[in-house]
Amino acid sequence: MNVLYAPWRMAYINQSGSEKIDCIFCAFTRENNDEKRLILYRGKKAFVMMNAFPYNTGHLMVAPYRHCGDYDDLDGEELIEINELVQRCIKLLKKVMAPHGFNIGINMGKVAGAGFEGHVHVHIVPRWEGDTNFMPVIGETKVIPEALDVTYRKLKEAWEG
Repeated sequence: MNVLYAPWRMAYINQSGSEKIDCIFCAFTRENNDEKRLILYRGKKAFVMMNAFPYNTGHLMVAPYRHCGDYDDLDGEELIEINELVQRCIKLLKKVMAPHGFNIGINMGKVAGAGFEGHVHVHIVPRWEGDTNFMPVIGETKVIPEALDVTYRKLKEAWEG
């Protein structure tokens, strides 16, 4: 029998639907614990962090510091820095992980799938040929082949290097 080990998923599984969750983008950037919060980079108007519940290994998010729910409410400086960081993330992931492609998207509003609908953010998900298979469809299980802390260290080192 094969065993899938993804211990970081338990925090997500144990969250109750009625529980009020603070905005992670605001709360995590107020802390001084970037490694624990998976923050890779802090810019002037925006920052980059790994998704703790990734769709794929290396799933990154770029968000403004300002709590803003709509992309069309971002100011010019925020838009420029966010888009420059998205481009830098793509280059980083290509260098470190050599994906075959990317999904890049913004979920605005709960109906669009935004987990934190009050704080706009951009998802950068690296993709590899064959990374989708029967597991998510039949087994309702997504396989993430590398531990978050290992991926974090690789990406952080390459970002700073």
